[in-house]
Amino acid sequence: MSSTMPSTMKAWQYNKIHHTLEESLTINTSIPVPPVSSLSKNELLIEVIAAAINPVDYKLPESIVSMLMISMPATPGLDFCGRVKAKHPSNNSFKEGQLIFGCFEKPKKYGACGQYLVAQSSECAVLPEGVAVDQAATVGTAGLAAYQSLLPQHVKAGSNVFINGGSGGVGTFGIQFAKAMGAKVTTTCSSANVELCKSLGADEVIDYKASDIIATLKAKGQVFEVVIDNVGDSPALFTQCEAFLKPGGVFVQVAGQITVVGMGNMVRKMFQPRMLGGVGRKFHFVAVKSRSKDLEQIGKWMKEGKVKAVIGVTFEFEDVPKAFEHLRAGHTKGKIVIQVDEK
Repeated sequence: MSSTMPSTMKAWQYNKIHHTLEESLTINTSIPVPPVSSLSKNELLIEVIAAAINPVDYKLPESIVSMLMISMPATPGLDFCGRVKAKHPSNNSFKEGQLIFGCFEKPKKYGACGQYLVAQSSECAVLPEGVAVDQAATVGTAGLAAYQSLLPQHVKAGSNVFINGGSGGVGTFGIQFAKAMGAKVTTTCSSANVELCKSLGADEVIDYKASDIIATLKAKGQVFEVVIDNVGDSPALFTQCEAFLKPGGVFVQVAGQITVVGMGNMVRKMFQPRMLGGVGRKFHFVAVKSRSKDLEQIGKWMKEGKVKAVIGVTFEFEDVPKAFEHLRAGHTKGKIVIQVDEK
């Protein structure tokens, strides 16, 4: 191991969930840094500079599937931006010292709320010149969910897109991505965030506190190629979508409950035939895939000034539990960033 790399690191960890993730986190100051010799083909050892957190970061550890997916003790955090400290000799995709950003598809033992992590090259992209570290750290889960929810093979210039939930992490990216693709965007948010959504490029903003969303959409007729649900709290949005989603359109679900009931509902939406009470529109659930080419596209838009991350609040590394408390409250505009590098 390089002399410039410490043998141990700090990281926030949990072994067992006691009520909530944030109540279960403790900081460990003497965790061994993964040795370079342990890196397998295409793996990178990354020194984390900044991380961003998402609802899935606490929902998965608190769910019944956590024991099957997560090796304990574990460090939360899927999204990161940092510096390549070491790589497997066979890895030619990145260089040591290079600034990169990326995200994990699922929780790992060494997550982004720690000073070092190990990631696959396919989960990362080079930080474009001129893009700030904090901006890139936010892209990960929310940015990829927003990009993949737009079904790039389906949404084209001139497409009409409805995004339910435009002011959160996924929504703020989704509005900008759709506009970068040449689409017309209608979105929803609370009264306090209407101007934010408009500033990001939304053509129409429905204030859900002042208007009935479904009634407003029905009045438009079958005009949307894609309906994206980032909120997941209104079953009627899907069951009544035939009134405003074109016959060849797609209903895309981003948010959902990580429970047996929630998963069962997803399966029913996908496969229940219309004659048995199903809805006559294609249903797609976004299972985020961490792909370099998608990250590179988002990075390109950021460099061109077409996309910017909306950062609601930034926390210091010692305040990670407070960051999760803030995230759970659910009122943040855009993203929550954690400054991991204490230098």
